[in-house]
Amino acid sequence: MYRLFARPGWGSVLVEAQLAWYGLPYEIEDLDDLFKSTEARERLRPLNPLAQVPTLLLPDGQVLTESAAITLHLADGTRSADLVPGPDEDVRPAFLRWLVFLVANVYPTFTYADDPARFVEGEAAQQTFEANVGAYRQRLWRQAEAVAGAPWFLGLRFSALDIYVAAMTRWEPRRAWFEQECLRLYAIALRAEAEPRFGTVWRRNFA
Repeated sequence: MYRLFARPGWGSVLVEAQLAWYGLPYEIEDLDDLFKSTEARERLRPLNPLAQVPTLLLPDGQVLTESAAITLHLADGTRSADLVPGPDEDVRPAFLRWLVFLVANVYPTFTYADDPARFVEGEAAQQTFEANVGAYRQRLWRQAEAVAGAPWFLGLRFSALDIYVAAMTRWEPRRAWFEQECLRLYAIALRAEAEPRFGTVWRRNFA
């Protein structure tokens, strides 16, 4: 049994959706707001010193963090190429490139801007910092938009990238911005959300 430490609507949804897709046995241990709750952070720190989600406890007791690492591990563990293209697939390099792009470039903008006080002192400076990070995030999304295929990010090949797009476009700058500025990513998000295997996950996280 997998145990996913999670917060509805947060980055743990990326892993929760994959566990549901593969039909793996798992349980959810929901946490309070990790920015606001000292108790929630202290509860998670023994497993993940950064006190971040997703944090996944594997059936053998090992702890796995970082959504990209979990994505690759679950594909290996299930021996499935459903969500991660296999080594012989020509889209594998693009998959790896954009998976890391999302987690190494786009995702950290939420880490910084969701609570600017951790990085910048003074209300005015924090507001400027948040605005600058938000603008940078939009530039990153436009880079992804420029290469996104149809009907999925990799073209005809559905992958975990489409789960990432569906979840992350729920966050700032929100879906209305994507509908105006990044129509390919917007369409991918809607298609991925319509996949029946994600229905319960999406309702739990974004209802």
